[in-house]
Amino acid sequence: MSSKDTIEIENKYFAPFFVKQKISIEKGEGVYVWDEEGRRYLDFTAGWGVTCIGHANPVITDALSDQGSKIIQNPNSGLTYSPARARLLSLLAEVLPPHLTRIFFTNSGAETNDAAIKLARKVTGRPEIVSTYQSFHGRTISTASATGQAKNRDRYNPLMPNYRFIPYNDLNAMTDTLDESVAAVIIEPIQGEGGIRIPSEEYLKGVSDLCKKNGSLLIMDEVQTGFFRTGPAFVTGAYNVKADFVTMAKGIAGGFPFGAFAMSEEVAEKIEIGDHGGTYCGNPLGCAVSYAVIKYLLDNNISENVGIMGRLALSRMKEWQNAYGDAVSGVRGKGLLIMIDFKDQDICTKIKDECQSRGLLVTQTQGIGIRIFPALNITEDEIQEGLQIMEDAISSVVKSGL
Repeated sequence: MSSKDTIEIENKYFAPFFVKQKISIEKGEGVYVWDEEGRRYLDFTAGWGVTCIGHANPVITDALSDQGSKIIQNPNSGLTYSPARARLLSLLAEVLPPHLTRIFFTNSGAETNDAAIKLARKVTGRPEIVSTYQSFHGRTISTASATGQAKNRDRYNPLMPNYRFIPYNDLNAMTDTLDESVAAVIIEPIQGEGGIRIPSEEYLKGVSDLCKKNGSLLIMDEVQTGFFRTGPAFVTGAYNVKADFVTMAKGIAGGFPFGAFAMSEEVAEKIEIGDHGGTYCGNPLGCAVSYAVIKYLLDNNISENVGIMGRLALSRMKEWQNAYGDAVSGVRGKGLLIMIDFKDQDICTKIKDECQSRGLLVTQTQGIGIRIFPALNITEDEIQEGLQIMEDAISSVVKSGL
């Protein structure tokens, strides 16, 4: 088929939830992808953060082939044991904060957060969940209800009850809202979809201490930040936060649909048979891919690469605030999770479109920002190539009169 054929078919039959870019991607390799006509693009989106070791990485394709030739889904699913699952559990135990000793597998970040919220209510016997403004926790009705953005929540009335929202990075607000009815606080260590909002160093530890004092559980949503996206394996561990749950997805399997949550032994002791489950709860195929991806991240010291590439990108992008002050209003980020804000949405959209026309794919976030989160194994030459394209795009838009 041609891109024109693909676009026509999708527009006719695919559910109309998105305003799509007029581009049909046929294949990828590393940080590059190609459309059906063979034009190459540099991908600074990583499929919204999931292709953490690049497209078509042999580590993933080999794992799919090897495990797929053995068994994909166990008989009786999670009721039978799996060597692929056991290997992954052992590896996760090495990278997770040591107090999080029990793990369960899911299919997505939303499903993972939904399960953590449900279990927090069950084990505490309390109804209320505290979330923060500008947060994003998923698109199920429960996680949409937990999301602190009206545009992603209020259209689905009636929402699930018993959710409270407070400002992010505000310990006084957290102190004021916690009471004996709060089962858990769910929080992103860095707000991702909300615009790469980074809290103060004392905030996360402070939230953890307040939760413990109040008898509430802490759910750290590391769906976007986990698996070295910001440098460390998990922000939770880097800041010594004693979370009761850590939720994971995206980078856990390099693009294969997979997720997980880890919980403390204290929480696990309060769980009863039947409290949760799932057909694909750690299927051997997903586990094999996830193991291969995490092993690659560890063996190739991706944490160090993320730190080096992130500092390089932030340093160069901050220069744009001075050079293109009429367009660029701010730059922030940690590791390879970076946001560049523009003066208004129209400028941002023009720059996103100009990037695509020049061969760079980026993600527009919160209207006025572009979120940069490429594959974690990106090289210096590749990241400089993408930054140059973006700078040229900004310069072109500015020169055209905005």
